Amino acid sequence: MKVKLVFLVLGLAVVMMFGCAKAPQQAVDAAKAALEAAKTAEVDRYFADQYKAAHDSLSAALAEIDMQNTKSAASRNYSKAKKLLASTTNVLNEVMPQIEAKKAEVKSLVDTLIVKTQTELGAVKGLIAMAPRGRESKAVLDDIQSRLSTCETSLLEVNAVVEKGDLVSAHDQLKGTMEKLLALKDEIQQMIDSKAAR
Repeated sequence: MKVKLVFLVLGLAVVMMFGCAKAPQQAVDAAKAALEAAKTAEVDRYFADQYKAAHDSLSAALAEIDMQNTKSAASRNYSKAKKLLASTTNVLNEVMPQIEAKKAEVKSLVDTLIVKTQTELGAVKGLIAMAPRGRESKAVLDDIQSRLSTCETSLLEVNAVVEKGDLVSAHDQLKGTMEKLLALKDEIQQMIDSKAAR
């Protein structure tokens, strides 16, 4: 009877020793809070790659915890999950102090792009005035004028986007408008050069 009791006590001790492996809930909560704070600070917009890496790391950690939870208490091991959670918070802790500087950098780029886009808009208008007129070029010029109007509208809309504080969208919109203006400029220049060559 004493032998059975000793084995029972030893068995319980082993189960208690290994069964103490608990899911790292505090680390999960900290990682989720860090990700939420990062999203609020727009890290997902200004440091998209780092944010995605942190998000993926958290998702992998949660999947690992779920997998470990399906195992018996004695065989659970949360060390991989803990590493993934630490990776999540480390990545975010690295970029969070940089967010305001990054926003200022993008704002400066947007301001510069607005000036460049306005300059290109004026250049395209100047070229349109020099473009050859005639029956065959009327449809082409009407199409160019229509696309130019779209660019002008886009440039006006950018100011509202900047006022909302959506600098990333403003930057992308300006880049797209600039590309369209440069394409129009080339097209009109080819028309002018073609007439000059005749």
